[in-house]
Amino acid sequence: MLYWLTVFSDGGDFFNLFRYITFRAGGAFFTALTFGFLFGRPLINLLRAKQKHGQPIREDGPESHIETKAGTPTMGGVLILGALVTSTLLWARVDNGFVWMVLFVTIAFGLIGFSDDYAKVTRNSHAGVSGRVRLLIGFGIAGIAGAWAIYLHPADLQNQLAVPVFKDVLINFGILFVPFAMIVIVGSANSVNLTDGLDGLAIMPVMIAAGTLGIIAYFVGRVDFTQELGLHYVPGTGELVVFCAGLIGGGLGFLWYNAPPAAVFMGDTGSLALGGALGAIAVAAKHEIVLAIIGGLFVVEALSVIIQVGYFKMTGNRVFLMAPIHHHFEKKGWAEPQIVIRFWIISLILALVGLATLKVR
Repeated sequence: MLYWLTVFSDGGDFFNLFRYITFRAGGAFFTALTFGFLFGRPLINLLRAKQKHGQPIREDGPESHIETKAGTPTMGGVLILGALVTSTLLWARVDNGFVWMVLFVTIAFGLIGFSDDYAKVTRNSHAGVSGRVRLLIGFGIAGIAGAWAIYLHPADLQNQLAVPVFKDVLINFGILFVPFAMIVIVGSANSVNLTDGLDGLAIMPVMIAAGTLGIIAYFVGRVDFTQELGLHYVPGTGELVVFCAGLIGGGLGFLWYNAPPAAVFMGDTGSLALGGALGAIAVAAKHEIVLAIIGGLFVVEALSVIIQVGYFKMTGNRVFLMAPIHHHFEKKGWAEPQIVIRFWIISLILALVGLATLKVR
């Protein structure tokens, strides 16, 4: 919205700064961070007052969680989403279709998560909205986003899957691109949701992935960088840097209260929304495969659950002591901060590998 202040610019004054994506990204970051610090404690107090028992703790989870996490309120994702949406609308160009597509996915998945969290806390049960219902609605949202992305992409990239490293390789998915985009977005949302099981575990990898995808979106949205690096040019995606900066600022504001021991959990409200946002950005920037590298931690968390459930159904035995895999390491005796920080390190390494694909051509 502030971009329109450039109408008062003569090209060499303060208002000219609003033309630059990097300046507005910085503004979005600090706006979201300030939002988190200002409203974090009041929101937590409100959630504590409304949620008498806090987030329900699964009885089949790690035994220590019943003692250490009982009574902690959930729905902290509202803080992140409030900071993210406010900063994006304030600093991004509101005439950019990719910004609205990603915001649509983020808010819609946030509403799915909010409904699930609300059902859990009102019933004081870990059973919220049916998983099938959540998936059905999620796929519907992702289908709209996939078709929206096709409409926004240039004609030569519509329905195409770009393969990293090989700069001239495009795979034409045709009508199957929308189902593919649906899998990417829904898979990303649910993978982040599965990762959110320890204090601070999910939010930092989400911020790392968002920062990496923001860089990628900025590069593919500039014709000079795409020519230099051999990337496919997707005009308009550079504006998603503002969204990503707002996500990082809001995430840091939330992490202030979510650091061990957490004063609030993001809940499905935050994890589904942020995971969906990462998938939508990857689809917009034509880097869906690279998302699997950058978000490799989320992929491993999801695979650990799939492997555990599938193997147990076939044999009656377990591969891991407990799934998702972060609980496996808890069972092995790792301290919670030890797991969280090591997983952060892995996320950072994977993000650097994902960035390297831009140069390795």
